[in-house]
Amino acid sequence: MKLGKHIFGVGLMTGISRIFGFIRDMLIARVLGAGRLSDIFLAAFKLPNLFRDLLGEGALSAIFIPMYADSKHDESFAKNVFSWLMVVLLGITVIFEIFMPVIVWILAPGFADDPGKMELTVVISRIMFFYVIFVCSAAFLSAVLNAFSRFVLAAFMPVMLNIMLIIALLASAYLGASDSVLYIMAGTVVLSGIIQCLVLLSRIRSHHFGLRLVIPHWTKGIKTMFRRLGVSIIGNGFYQITIILGTLVASYESGAVSWLYYSDRIVQLPFAMIGLAVGTVLMSSISNALAEKNMRSVYVQQNSSMRQSMMLIMPCLVGLFVLAEPIIRFLFEYGAWTAHSTHAVSIAIMIQVFVLPAMLISQIYSKTLYASQDVKTPVKTSIISLAVASVIYLSLFWINGIGYLAIPIGVVVSGYVKNYLLGRACRRRGLIKIEGRTIRAMLVFALLSIILGVGLWFVPITGILSLGLAIAGFGILYLPAAFLINRKI
Repeated sequence: MKLGKHIFGVGLMTGISRIFGFIRDMLIARVLGAGRLSDIFLAAFKLPNLFRDLLGEGALSAIFIPMYADSKHDESFAKNVFSWLMVVLLGITVIFEIFMPVIVWILAPGFADDPGKMELTVVISRIMFFYVIFVCSAAFLSAVLNAFSRFVLAAFMPVMLNIMLIIALLASAYLGASDSVLYIMAGTVVLSGIIQCLVLLSRIRSHHFGLRLVIPHWTKGIKTMFRRLGVSIIGNGFYQITIILGTLVASYESGAVSWLYYSDRIVQLPFAMIGLAVGTVLMSSISNALAEKNMRSVYVQQNSSMRQSMMLIMPCLVGLFVLAEPIIRFLFEYGAWTAHSTHAVSIAIMIQVFVLPAMLISQIYSKTLYASQDVKTPVKTSIISLAVASVIYLSLFWINGIGYLAIPIGVVVSGYVKNYLLGRACRRRGLIKIEGRTIRAMLVFALLSIILGVGLWFVPITGILSLGLAIAGFGILYLPAAFLINRKI
């Protein structure tokens, strides 16, 4: 498998998705405003997103792909899993459709104070919740394609959702729709899920794979899969709780929730494009290698992924640290956005950006453990690291001069704690061997990035054009040298 090619493809699709997501968010702000309509849409959209995070995407792939590879790509196993997944999703949907008024009241009790707002939120939530069936099914279909080393189409699916929502928002703005825009948006979300499933299913069948619904059978493999999925959901649930805790702590400082939201969005962009792409590709390739008991292939893929991903993440770290303030100033400092907010977000970025190498290496460790069908260790390490983050949030926030910066500090410390625990687990089981060549290459990438970053610090940034030229110049100087280093070391 050509890891670099696949990582680039998935990373490119992820980056495109983030760009279209940013355009979507700007249009939501423009068309729906920042009041009643946006509150209803975002509250209703939160539910399917939560289930997508818990049941779909990474969790389902991390559990299904290793078991599927171990079964030698048994079609009957895939059909049985698909059928059970549909049973579970239909059951969840029926329950939520019935109890939606209670669920919305729990999630947004303040809506009851605005006449009609709660009732409309319930209606929109009921429509949009059908998206859960399709987005989780699409996640499973994507996992099947990934198992056959078909990554790009699956990575494109979030782009499709954002494009369709952008079209719906533009149409709503042109038609001058009021409350009806919410129905258009909700219907568009569900329609995008249907189209995603049809596109992925068509691609799977073009490879002569007869995936279809069958009468589900309770087998040993299905029992194991659901037990592992339950463990994974517990870990993801704890992650959601930690995010909520960080938001609650930050809410005691005026503006801090928004500052942290924007800083996290900026820092997560390079990780999404590089780290998540690496994890997606490795999940399939290492699962197949472990199923064949080819440890040499596992080690080669791990070291290659580390070198290539660190080659790309180190300039992102240095660049964001040096250019944090001009990036925020020229992207956001308009209208009600003040210079104080720019400085506050910039400081948070300059701290949080140091977690990127740990997050990236952790992806390689955790995907290796998942590929070995060890679900418990990644979840345990996540719970421990998130507990460390929570302690830091609660202990440092109240110290004068730190305040909201306790959150990015906690993110960095917990990130390296998680990286250490995952690495130790892999080494103890003989699942990873980091070559001296890889360590030397990573150190040189870091040194080269720092040298160029020092020079970048003294470049005068006076506008969006000079900012773009500075970033382009940094890349032009760094990338050829880094590629040469990666080949020669």
